Amino acid sequence: MSETPHSADGDAPEVARLHRDLEAVWANPRGWRALSVVNHGTLGLRFMATGLVFFLLGGVLAMLARTQLALPDQAFMAPEIYHQVVTMHGTVMMFLFAIPMLEGLAIYLIPKMIGTRDLVCPRLTAFGYWCYLFGGIILFTSLLLEMAPASGWFMYTPLSSGEHSPGPGSDFWLLGITFVEISALSAGVELTVSILRTRAPGMALHRMPLFAWYILAMALMIVVGFPPLILGSVLLELERAAGMPFFAIEGGGDPILWQHLFWLFGHPEVYIIFLPAAGIVSTLLPVFAGRPIVGYGWVVAAIVITGFISFGLWVHHMYTVGIPQLAQAFFSAASMLVAVPTAIQVFAWLATLWLGRPRMTLPMLWILGFLIIFVCGGLTGVMLALVPFNWQVHDTHFVVAHFHYVLVGGMLFPLMAGFVYWLPLVSGRMPSERLGRLGFWLTFVGFNLTFLIMHWTGLVGMPRRIYTYDTAMGWDLYNLVSSIGGFVMAAGIATVLLDLALHFRFGRPAPPNPWGADTLEWSLAMPPPPYNFVSQPRVETRHPLWETPGLGDEIARGEHALADASHGRRELLGGEALSGRLCEVIHLPTNSWWPLAAAACLAVVCIALLVRLYPLALTAFAVAAVLLLRWSWENGAHPVAAPPSDDEPGSPPLHSRTHDGPGRWTMGVALLADGAFFLSLLFGWFYLWTVSPQWQMPERSPLSLPLLVGAGGVFTLGALWLERRLRALRSGEDNGLAAALFAIAALGGLHLLLGAALLWRAELAPTASAHDAVLLVALLYALAHGLLAGVLAGLQGARAALGLVGARLPFEPEVVALLWRYQLGVYWILVAALGLLPRLIGGGA
Repeated sequence: MSETPHSADGDAPEVARLHRDLEAVWANPRGWRALSVVNHGTLGLRFMATGLVFFLLGGVLAMLARTQLALPDQAFMAPEIYHQVVTMHGTVMMFLFAIPMLEGLAIYLIPKMIGTRDLVCPRLTAFGYWCYLFGGIILFTSLLLEMAPASGWFMYTPLSSGEHSPGPGSDFWLLGITFVEISALSAGVELTVSILRTRAPGMALHRMPLFAWYILAMALMIVVGFPPLILGSVLLELERAAGMPFFAIEGGGDPILWQHLFWLFGHPEVYIIFLPAAGIVSTLLPVFAGRPIVGYGWVVAAIVITGFISFGLWVHHMYTVGIPQLAQAFFSAASMLVAVPTAIQVFAWLATLWLGRPRMTLPMLWILGFLIIFVCGGLTGVMLALVPFNWQVHDTHFVVAHFHYVLVGGMLFPLMAGFVYWLPLVSGRMPSERLGRLGFWLTFVGFNLTFLIMHWTGLVGMPRRIYTYDTAMGWDLYNLVSSIGGFVMAAGIATVLLDLALHFRFGRPAPPNPWGADTLEWSLAMPPPPYNFVSQPRVETRHPLWETPGLGDEIARGEHALADASHGRRELLGGEALSGRLCEVIHLPTNSWWPLAAAACLAVVCIALLVRLYPLALTAFAVAAVLLLRWSWENGAHPVAAPPSDDEPGSPPLHSRTHDGPGRWTMGVALLADGAFFLSLLFGWFYLWTVSPQWQMPERSPLSLPLLVGAGGVFTLGALWLERRLRALRSGEDNGLAAALFAIAALGGLHLLLGAALLWRAELAPTASAHDAVLLVALLYALAHGLLAGVLAGLQGARAALGLVGARLPFEPEVVALLWRYQLGVYWILVAALGLLPRLIGGGA
């Protein structure tokens, strides 16, 4: 068991017994059973360790590319291998390092910062990690087999389409990245709900640590921003595997649609990466300045504004594709406008330093490096927002340099500061100032030597994605200096890793709260126990450790809430989203094999699709669906969850005894991501309809209007019946609940049958026409959601028959009802967009 941070009363028998009880409930298993761990601390460290491995692999790829470009007329790598290396470098750094590393840091820190014991859906966190690991392995295997994608990390069509990339390289990218995106979405949903619903009692949103604000914005942006790329990947893979012409002009598609879908994800991702890094800066600067951050409210407003504006900038990556001048002007202005909230944060940081008494510690050194590099990257970003200048440098090394200044300077340097700062929390030891400073200066000098010169290389005309060049171009010296700088930076990273390796063995033991910080994570033991807080405190200030220095002792002595584990449940407090007012006790599942098993089956699906074994892929997908449903069964009053007993808390109650537990919020945020996917699909439908030069709208709609309306009417009847049963449950009435839920599920089944008949009678030709291909995808989307809604209603009927759902246990039908409402809205929108609107303005009856 981990030691308490202050052990003056640690030998009291009742306190020791409390620690033992908590350890018995929350302990991580060892040996091969460690694969079933669902604890946020362990999984956060696994995310970061895996991300570090991918970072090193991506760095090796970067050094290979810089070696190839160091001198003119190099033959170090063949052209096809060079393009694979460059594509994989960008892909690894963007998808396998940056986002997972920051999510891992958030998964590890957020519960500790907001005063809770774990995230609300720990099995979802575990599932996300295994999807990330398996997806990364699948993607990296392509490089080992010399089948890696070679179309750039952005995979522009038609270069990535079957005609120009006939091998499996693009398929590895599309399937592997989609798998990894599932992981990112899982973490986004998990972090959003956890921050909103599990903050310490009294921690209203306006008292929340700034880091939690940044992570909340990042998580919501992931939820909304990643589905467009998932849709694009699905459509492109369908085009490559089945010949559906979504991006082929001759079939009614348009390759520019891919760019829209990609950058609808890609530009918000820049801020998804920047915001958590800025959150690290906003957390550390007040600590080392010795005062609260200046303008807390302004910083929060800047975070929210940045998140919103970032979704309106995607076209500034597409100035050269021929978009109208009015659109160019709009997106140019929006691109410059986003500098305003960023500047608010920078000035808040500078004011905090100016009004405080800064201590030049190792974390502060990395932060100052960040401020210099990121401001430079921001200035070149404003330059690129100007359309005429963008036209001149769009496809040159100037853009590469800007991109690295913003992302490496804006993410890696704050991340290194955070690692140094929070390392004592993980290890109980202090970092080495000497090795750490050497690593910083090598990295800082090497980075600027590499990419500052690259701006000039781009200005004198060196294009991106060329594998060699002639000495007559005059780029020799610039490329040589950049390559030398790359190796200096690599030496700096190696020094940092050496420091990390020696740290756990030779680091000086850390005292409690070694930096004099103000946030709750430093009230814990170092390293913290699996349950974090022996008792959960009430927090009504932004700086709990500055205002109550002895809070760690109080928590360790069990003087606050939930200082009991004799019931055997993993419990934490749940509160209202805005005020933090305590409203329930949330019980969590324990270690589970279901996440690993489900992720492994989905990995089999990806591999089977790669080798075109479609029956195996379908079988593995069906098994994965069964496993996920079986996973969902172990909730609520299930014997392995929280069966009814005499020792249940009455006020506040267990969340499964309420109507508004965190699972309902989880479903709602997941449906927000689902809605972003659906809206992206609608965007694709209307974009191709109005823009594609070869789009063909048939004279007569292939969809039967009576079947369309009939299927919707049946589902509407089921949804209304479900709402009626929910109203009865809220009034304490559950007679005939199981039979009603079975009947509602039957209506869902009838809706599915009518939808299948509609699809059968449509006689679509999806390989000949983008119109029919989009119709097929949209109808399959609706049918899949109808199937899931019916199955979940049937499972609720079974649970009601077993006594696991009822007036005393009303929570789960509330969760399923959200899916029914979503499917109801989506289906009727599809009826209007696909069935009625074409009849009114685009074709015959």
